[in-house]
Amino acid sequence: MTNTYAIVLAAGQGTRMKSDLYKVMHPVCGKPMVEHVVDHIKGLGADKIVTIVGHGAEKVQDLLGESCSYAFQEEQLGTAHAVKQAEELLGGLEGTTIVVCGDTPLIKSETMEALVAHHRETGAKATILTAIAEDPTGYGRIIRDANGNVIRNVEHKDASQEEQQVKEINTGTYCFDNKALFASLKKVKNDNAQGEYYLPDVIGILQSEQETIAAYVTDDFSETIGVNDRVVLAQAEAAMRKRIAEKHMRNGVTIINPEQTYISVDAEIGRDTILQPGVMIEGRTIIGERCTIGPNSHIDNSIIGNETTIHSSVVRDSKIGSHTTVGPFAHIRPDSNLSDNVKIGNFVEVKKSILGEGSKVSHLSYIGDAQVGSHVNVGCGSITVNYDGKNKFQTIIEDDAFIGCNSNLVAPVTIGKGSFIAAGSTITKNVPESSLAIARTRQENKEGYISKLNLKKP
Repeated sequence: MTNTYAIVLAAGQGTRMKSDLYKVMHPVCGKPMVEHVVDHIKGLGADKIVTIVGHGAEKVQDLLGESCSYAFQEEQLGTAHAVKQAEELLGGLEGTTIVVCGDTPLIKSETMEALVAHHRETGAKATILTAIAEDPTGYGRIIRDANGNVIRNVEHKDASQEEQQVKEINTGTYCFDNKALFASLKKVKNDNAQGEYYLPDVIGILQSEQETIAAYVTDDFSETIGVNDRVVLAQAEAAMRKRIAEKHMRNGVTIINPEQTYISVDAEIGRDTILQPGVMIEGRTIIGERCTIGPNSHIDNSIIGNETTIHSSVVRDSKIGSHTTVGPFAHIRPDSNLSDNVKIGNFVEVKKSILGEGSKVSHLSYIGDAQVGSHVNVGCGSITVNYDGKNKFQTIIEDDAFIGCNSNLVAPVTIGKGSFIAAGSTITKNVPESSLAIARTRQENKEGYISKLNLKKP
């Protein structure tokens, strides 16, 4: 949309959160609330976004970066005072400005777009985003005339008994003619108990000047949730989680129990993938088609190929190919890359390693700082000994090698192509291609030795 601007109110400390973390930085489905809001505004296509910051300004700016311009509200003197801080950046511009609170993470781009469109169609100087609340207690009410025109925006405490029965409420999101907004802000008074300047007063000022005030009703009340404490934060989390799950299910993902499944808002999941109960998918994870993500698996910022199974395991900041199995009870740590047709079994840990196609680490092993070729078999209890207490070193295992059970590969070391490491070996030297390496003491049996010790029988 051309000549469209946005102001995000993100200066409040949020004392009711009882937290050292700045309120709008509290995450909902893995993303800070204010980032949700700004991302939705980006979807609107606004020409300029101004975020009003105060407490925690540096953290907000670090998070949002160059996606916004910033204005600082040194003293929190009310919402009108906060919006006024953007005058230097927006005050002289022709166009439409939407004002959104940074603690309303559920508001959608589509809703903001519809609000702006309605504002322009009606020729209003201000348009209020409203919703229908089953229990409107505490909210400002929208009073309309017989023709549906907005004639009053009244706070709950000031509403008559008849007005309190109205269920259409002011959500705190507005659309304004930009020049009219900043002209009206100059007229807002702070003659109230709190001594603050309130943005809704702009509506009354414009009405007193015979300007048109409109309202657009969103059909989803949950979009309007403003998070002021931990209880409402949990409600927003639940609503967002439900929204995300429904989106994926409508796109062909099976979620066995949506209420016990957590999916980041930025995650992508292919069709016919199945998510079992207790799955947690965080960050910008991408999961392919026809995968099975087993119970209580945790995947964070990772890429999973097609037809891969992750069973009761943890995967972080890694890439896993197609037709691969991981788990149960495996841990794929950051910077790991598992190719297609790889098998990672139970109680296996992989860290900062590459495993080639068709390789197997079936159980009870640690693969760290390793480059493993294709069709390698790593036996039970094997370890790449990558750390000497000060430095990390790399292990290279070339194609078609076989690592026997309970082997220690002391890095830096290379195991040549097609080589065989005998079970129980501790390898400290490079092994040439197609070789057998045995690094253990020769077994010696002392026959009759126990009887010589004159041990008493139990």
